[in-house]
Amino acid sequence: MKILIVGSGGREHALAWKMAQSPRLKRLICAPGNGGTGLVAENVAIADSDIGGLAGFAERERIDLTVVGPELPLSLGIVDEFSRRGLRVFGPSKLAAELESSKIFSKRFMARHDIPTGRFHVAEEAEEALAAVRSGEFGFPVVLKADGLAAGKGVIIARDLVSADEAIRTIMIERQFGPAGDCVLIEEFLTGREVSFIVITDGTRVLSLATAMDHKAVFDGDEGSNTGGMGAISPSPFVGPDLHEEILRTIIRPTIDRMADEGRPYRGALYAGLMLTEDGPKVLEYNGRFGDPETQPQMLRLKSDLAEVLSAAAAGTAPETLEWFENPSACVILASGGYPGHYAKGKEISGLEEASRLPGVVLFHAGTRSEGGRFVTSGGRVLGVCASEATLPGTLKTIYGAIDRIRFEGMHYRRDIGTARM
Repeated sequence: MKILIVGSGGREHALAWKMAQSPRLKRLICAPGNGGTGLVAENVAIADSDIGGLAGFAERERIDLTVVGPELPLSLGIVDEFSRRGLRVFGPSKLAAELESSKIFSKRFMARHDIPTGRFHVAEEAEEALAAVRSGEFGFPVVLKADGLAAGKGVIIARDLVSADEAIRTIMIERQFGPAGDCVLIEEFLTGREVSFIVITDGTRVLSLATAMDHKAVFDGDEGSNTGGMGAISPSPFVGPDLHEEILRTIIRPTIDRMADEGRPYRGALYAGLMLTEDGPKVLEYNGRFGDPETQPQMLRLKSDLAEVLSAAAAGTAPETLEWFENPSACVILASGGYPGHYAKGKEISGLEEASRLPGVVLFHAGTRSEGGRFVTSGGRVLGVCASEATLPGTLKTIYGAIDRIRFEGMHYRRDIGTARM
């Protein structure tokens, strides 16, 4: 089987690492990939936004399966174009991917179909958004979200009226997130435990991935700005069998079924970011893809052949179950100085070989590139340091021991992954 993975982050490296273990694999390619994917696959210099270039490459190289990692190509219709050319591709269509690419569509969809979520208001103008916040309907804190894609950073939690005004100005007037801020979503702030619930679906059958818990805030103690994710553990300590079935029954299956009813059949990975409230699980957001960094610890625990599973799901014939290793796993993200704000690139990374030789350690590259036989930083989230041991404390000890070997200028990371919010 010839497989193409679209994307360049830690999620894509983790998927490539797992795909490389398939006995059916003949050739594995990442476009554009990163420094780490080049260790397990071929990198080709095609941007993930170049839909025509990617489809043409897949045709020429007779790719058997394309797996789309990031949200941007999904929102641009990569699945539609590949399907039009008769190419097998794993991911939702452009219409189905609106569950992620438009937060407003997503919330209205949930409201139409009684899928549990928080109260919300849609504002198309800054003045309308300010009036909604000042009305007191939502109280404080209040959540403000840019409607469109913002690389996981378009969500601002405002603690008071002053910070809410600043957030609306940032999104809708200063346009920090570009066209994503054409409209803003004002949401009730939900409290409880946050969990990532991710499934693979062929449009009908649903396969749950091992549960995971993400840590989005940049600093220890869940302080600071939201990021794309600073680490994750699997399984989530808060989702037992009964709650797992409740989430499938009240959120996941209705989402898949109602999307089909609306003429937007959903096939691919579906990520539901949930808050476990006193009133039960509620949806914070949908993503139309595997999580990042949740995928990293999940791939360490997956026993099934990922290549076979995704190929079958893309063809509409997903298997009935997935097999998992019992040991917990975790991932800690090493980030560039200044992330999630402005950060420098091109900083040399040292200690990778020493860290990777430690028993049980797996390093997934995110924002790296290979340059003259060395690795340098090329993004905000640089590396995911992962492990899977018999216990979560043992797993985290292994990970932080590996981190002690790694250095690059400005490197920062959370020291409480797996222990915050416990």
